Amino acid sequence: MSRFRTPLKGVRGLGSAKTGTAHFVNQRLTATALVLLGIWFLVFVLNLIGADYVAATEAVSRPWNAVLLVGFLITMFWHAQLGLQVVLEDYVHHSLLALVVQTAVRFIAVLGAIISVFAVARIALGN
Repeated sequence: MSRFRTPLKGVRGLGSAKTGTAHFVNQRLTATALVLLGIWFLVFVLNLIGADYVAATEAVSRPWNAVLLVGFLITMFWHAQLGLQVVLEDYVHHSLLALVVQTAVRFIAVLGAIISVFAVARIALGN
């Protein structure tokens, strides 16, 4: 009777196959965006070498720089959260601990993104 079993029978009920692809795509999209935004950020920071506080705040307050900086920060925190999620799923095997740590990572990522965007907005819009 076992010769009629398909490989599908052996994997049924072992987990969801619904969100893995979306996570993979989001991770690759944020990585691609970080490459492009990272190059811009590196050039931006290198142009600020030797600049004083006033020049630096003026550079950040320019609309395109502020928008790109906010995009960089949000993408960076999102990508970091996605990467840490994969690491934690692979190495934390206690379900309650995994839930607590995953929640903490997501909370810290969202909090970091909000604080960073607030700081850029405050500089861009003036104190």
